[in-house]
Order: sequence, then structure tokens, then C-alpha cells
Amino acid sequence: MKKIFSIFIFFIIVSAGSSFAQDTLEISLQDFIDIGLNNSGQVKYEKTNIDLAENRVDLATDQRFLPSLSFRSEHALVPGVSSPGNFPEEQIYLDPDAKNDWDKVGVFNRLRISGVQPVFTWGSVNKAVSAAEEAVKATEFEFQAKKEDLEVRLFELYYSYVLALEIERLLKDAEEKIDQIENSLDDAQEEGDDIDETDVYKFKVFKAQFGIQKAEVDESLVFVKQTWQYLLRNENGTVYTPSVRYLDPLSSELSGLDYYQNSAFLNRNELRGIDTGKEALMKYIDYQKASNLPGLYLGFTATFASTPIRPRQPNPFISTPENTLNTAVGLTIRQNLNFFQAKTQLERVKIEIKKMDYLSEAAKDGILLEVNQAYQKAAVAEVKVVKTDEALLTTKQWLRMEQQDYDFGIGEVKDLIDAMKMELELRLKEKESIFEFNTSLAKLNNAAGIPLQLLNQNN
Repeated sequence: MKKIFSIFIFFIIVSAGSSFAQDTLEISLQDFIDIGLNNSGQVKYEKTNIDLAENRVDLATDQRFLPSLSFRSEHALVPGVSSPGNFPEEQIYLDPDAKNDWDKVGVFNRLRISGVQPVFTWGSVNKAVSAAEEAVKATEFEFQAKKEDLEVRLFELYYSYVLALEIERLLKDAEEKIDQIENSLDDAQEEGDDIDETDVYKFKVFKAQFGIQKAEVDESLVFVKQTWQYLLRNENGTVYTPSVRYLDPLSSELSGLDYYQNSAFLNRNELRGIDTGKEALMKYIDYQKASNLPGLYLGFTATFASTPIRPRQPNPFISTPENTLNTAVGLTIRQNLNFFQAKTQLERVKIEIKKMDYLSEAAKDGILLEVNQAYQKAAVAEVKVVKTDEALLTTKQWLRMEQQDYDFGIGEVKDLIDAMKMELELRLKEKESIFEFNTSLAKLNNAAGIPLQLLNQNN
């Protein structure tokens, strides 16, 4: 039961919210996983990484058309101009004695707009977009890997509920048998039969221990129901129970270790993400090289200024910034002259690529170890299922014999209790072994990069 509690605690931490029971519906494993993923704050958090990566693609794409476009306005109070020589307004600039007239104050307004459009940049913009798109793919692989890990946890939680229901049924069946033995002992004592008091005490101890075990199961079932409510929270307050009522071994057979190792190297999203991330860095190098080459750009600017308090001077050699309207369009060549800095940046990216290579090797080592451990656990769990079933079959025959002997008055209570205890323990162990095998197989498939949906389940 400790294993079940550890699973529940994880989902209590990652989930939040509560619901009030109104309707109770059965839910399949796939629907349970879908709702759990939809309500998971962890999935929503990881999904933002994809949104950020896609946003970087948009930023790179925006560089194709007017990457630099700005508007600026300027406003101020300025004095007028007086001409002591009484020069005409359009010739005040000829008056050597012209001066500011602070008795007349007006508003100065100037509007400016400027922009730059790439014409030929050696494909640097397209290369930047391509690198950003590869980065999106790498992020998606990383997100998918974490999503699959959560799916396995949800798989384990779903069947934890089924296991709890199975154990509850087993204990109810055992409780009925215990009551039968207790009634038989009471009848025998009332009729004055010769009964060993030691057997009576052993039975009472067994019944007390059974009561403790039943209480633990009852509490764990309450706990799993509350956990499901947290995980499957919804506006309608619907309460769900698993549509699978009986815990049976998955019909999928265990393949060879080489099969899972090869599958992991081919299908693990972590490795795909690393390879795609390396490809993104390679394309980023192409972008850096192109951006360090001379680029041809088309630039334009337009300025409008108006200050009614000051007269405009029409002479083209005289600048009148307070009253003007001018535009300019032209071509420009831009060249980054920080050659050493550009070289250092390229070296940095190359180091990042080496880092990705080492990361890939380390990831493969870790994945290989993970697959081997998962395979070992699944193989042992498979043997446990088979051997426990064989032991349970033998124990049921033993219990049947002891029950018949006791009913005919030739058996001992002690022997019957031992057989019942062994049968109950093996029935519980059988269900726990099946649960362990199913979850171990799911974890093995996940370690090998095999989708959870491909597990053949006996629902």
C-alpha cells in the first residue's frame, strides 16, 4: 500500500482545486489521461515553452519587412523673431541684427518617420527563421517527453484505484469467511465441544490484524477518491470511477531487451529534441555568417515641422527647422566591422554544438540504463504474476481441504486459520503483482519511446 500512497502524494502536489460530488460517471483510461493532462498545471507550464519558441519564429519573420520603422514627435514653446532692419519675413535671415522676440511665444511641432528595408542580406533573414523553426521542433520534442512521463504517472494512478477496489472486494470476501469461522467457534463452545483455547486466541488475534488491514484499505480508497476529484476537477462537480473493475495482467508480452534498447535510441523524444536542437544551432551559424557580410538596405525618412510664430525662409541654403517639409530615400550598405567579436560569437555557437554532442552521448547512456532497469523490473514482475498464480492455486486447494475437514469435525481451527491467512495474503499479493507488472510494462514502454496507447489492455 506504500506504493499507492506515494503515487497519490505526487498528484496532490501537482494538482489543485476541488469539486463537489453531483454525478458519478465511469471513465476509461484514455479519457482519464486526457482530462488529467488537460487539468495539469505542469503541462500548461511546459506548453508555454513552445509558445515562446513560436514567438521567436514570428520575431525572425518580422525582420523581412521594415524591421526598423520609427515615428517621433517633438513639441516645445519657442519665441518669435524680430527684424530691427525691417527685412521682409522671407528675408529675415539677411538681417544681421535679427533676434528672438520673447514678447511673442508660439508652439513648435515637428513629426519624423524613418524606416529601413532589407534589399539583399545574403539570406540572413530566411536563415534566422529556419533556425527558429528548428528550435520550435526541439521544444516540442522536449514537451512531448515530459507529457509522456506524466501519462505513465496517470496510468499508474488509474490502476491504483482499480487495485484498491480489488483489494476491497477481497477483504469483504475474507470477512464473510471469518464470520463463518467465528460463528462455528461460538456454536461449538455453546454445545460444549472440546476446543483448544489456544486456537480461539489465535483466531481473535488474526481477526484483529485483519481489522487493521481492512481499515487501511478503507482509508486508502477514500484517499484515492479524493485524489481523483482533485485531478479530474470540473465545473459540474462530476465524480468519476474507473470503468475497469477488475485488475488483469496486460496481454502484451515482454520482448527481448535489444528490442527496447533499439526502440529507445530511435524513438525517445529526448534524443530527437537534442538532434533537432543541434540542427537549429547549425542553422544559426549560417545566419551568423550571413549577417557578418555586407548588406544592402533601402532607407527613407520624412520630416514635417510647423511653428506659425516663426516665418519660413524659402532659401534652399538656409535651414529652417521650425518650418519644414522634407523627405529622403536612398540605398545604404551596412557592414559589421567587429570582426573579432563576430568570430568569438561563432566560436561560442560551435562550443554549444559540441555541448549538444556530449549531451546526446550522456542522454543515451542514461536512457540505456533506464531501459535496462525498467526491463529488469518488468521481467521480475512477470515472473511474480506467474508464480503467485501457481501458489494461489495450490493454497486454494489447501484451504478447501482444511474447510472440509473442519466442517466434518476432524480439522483444527489453527490449520484452517493458517490456510485462510495464506490464501488471503496470496490473493492480495496476486493483485499487487499484476499491478506491478502492468505499471512496470508501461514504464518500460515509456523508457523505450513506445506510446502508451500501444499497450494491449484487458479492460
